[in-house]
Amino acid sequence: MSANTYDAIVIGSGISGGWAAKELTQKGLKTIMLERGRNIEHIKDYVNATKDPWEFPHRGGRTQQMIKDYPVLKRDYPLNETNLDYWASDKDSPYTEVKRFDWFRGYHVGGRSLMWGRQSYRWADINFEENLKDGIAVDWPIRYKDLEQWYSYAEKFAGISGNRDGLSILPDGDFMPAMDMNCVEKDVAARFKEHYKETRAFIIGRTANITVPHFDRQACHYRDKCWLGCPFGAYFSTQSATLPAAMATGNLTVRPWSIVTKILYDKDTKKAKGVEVLDAETNQTYEYFAKIVFVNASTINSAWVLMNSATDIWPDGLGSSSGELGHNLMDHHLGVGAGGLVEGFDDKYYFGRRANGVYVPRFRNLNGEKRDYIRGFGYQGGGGREGWGRDIAEMNIGGAFKDALTEPGAWSIGLGGFGETLPYHDNKVTLDKTKKDKWGLPVVAIDAIVRDNEKKMRIDMENDAKEMLEACGVKNVHTFTSDGVLGRGIHEMGTARMGRDPKTSVLNEWNQVWDAKNVFVTDGSCMTSAACQNPSLTYMALTARAANHAVEELKKGNI
Repeated sequence: MSANTYDAIVIGSGISGGWAAKELTQKGLKTIMLERGRNIEHIKDYVNATKDPWEFPHRGGRTQQMIKDYPVLKRDYPLNETNLDYWASDKDSPYTEVKRFDWFRGYHVGGRSLMWGRQSYRWADINFEENLKDGIAVDWPIRYKDLEQWYSYAEKFAGISGNRDGLSILPDGDFMPAMDMNCVEKDVAARFKEHYKETRAFIIGRTANITVPHFDRQACHYRDKCWLGCPFGAYFSTQSATLPAAMATGNLTVRPWSIVTKILYDKDTKKAKGVEVLDAETNQTYEYFAKIVFVNASTINSAWVLMNSATDIWPDGLGSSSGELGHNLMDHHLGVGAGGLVEGFDDKYYFGRRANGVYVPRFRNLNGEKRDYIRGFGYQGGGGREGWGRDIAEMNIGGAFKDALTEPGAWSIGLGGFGETLPYHDNKVTLDKTKKDKWGLPVVAIDAIVRDNEKKMRIDMENDAKEMLEACGVKNVHTFTSDGVLGRGIHEMGTARMGRDPKTSVLNEWNQVWDAKNVFVTDGSCMTSAACQNPSLTYMALTARAANHAVEELKKGNI
């Protein structure tokens, strides 16, 4: 075996890339994982993880220079000085917004597995069936039963804490003990159950924060600083979980600063033979060869790799024969919900800073109900007490003001909606060859918007949140809403969808590219619809399933 030849290549090192590397190496394949950004070493490189707010020059905020340098990142919470180097540079890696799309990326080993929200939910049968039932896009080529064992497999290794709630819309999993609700959440949950009976649920979030020791990882310390990197390994990330497992096999090579520019296709064998890599530090070009290629660069970048792998056979890229490559881009639309005050608990407080919240699973368009839109939404939120940072209108200076701030403020609770976006063909990404990034490569152009179905859904997302909180005794309930710009959910999906027919999809039921059966795509780009649950657990399950199939097919000589 030559120095640049492996059994398998994994493009990307985030949640799905880390899983691909773990599964392939544990099954005996010599694997190279290629990451376009820098290396981040577990624990050692979490340089801000144990800092207190006052140890940052601007108390963790943002400066005018940062706002100038990060015109996209400034649109939401990711722009701050605590982990700025975890986010891709808007200047070095620009993109074209045909319509506004807030694209927040992490270019380093571990990718967004270091910054994700960790909410981890299974999909239900209905989520795999609705495209067919509604006549939308194409049918999923798999159903829940095809993923059920792989959900369990992923949960047991990643470590997902949660309750077994017995909900058909949110299947139970193999969970660690759940985190506890605080006193206000418990009170609201009891009122919720009394009011809505079995028609709606108010549960603790299911999160990839472990609550008991797991492998070499310590249980969550309730610091709620997950986005800085966890030195205890308490939440699932590539660094804390899949990378150590893969490295322990002796079969993994990790190469950071490696931008995969194209997949090399052999038209004689009708398979990929490897990839071309641009070294991000030296600008030198290299080729790596393998029997299997897993594409896990994250949805939009995976589409970019496939589109940039154009040949005379497929001028629009590898996997473009159906005309669907780059199309059907989805995200969850959010920025809508309600919040209010909860009275009667001024003598109560809670322990630590729980890195989790409450969850209200989807309840719309189920059990025969029909709204003026299809699909539905869930809510994430939580209750808490105002701290020293609150504004006390009656006082703004002096000793009495300082004394008041030493006491907790009022209890409040809020719910924010996560709505499903349909897989519209016209929501798409393409290559913009008129604009180049720092390395002289063409950038992506993103053309995707929230459409009428989602706009109608958002009305219910706002009104239902208010109605539910008021029904549970919450006072002074106020609603909030926004324009619902896509990208803010940081749940990009679609662009290389799975399907049953090579004429209408990019991938088959095993996540294989129809046009090159030894190329597998198992990140968000493979999704055929979006549901409203956080998608990362489904990526894990799909990746483990596809890797198992890839190795079986390799042994049989089929790829």
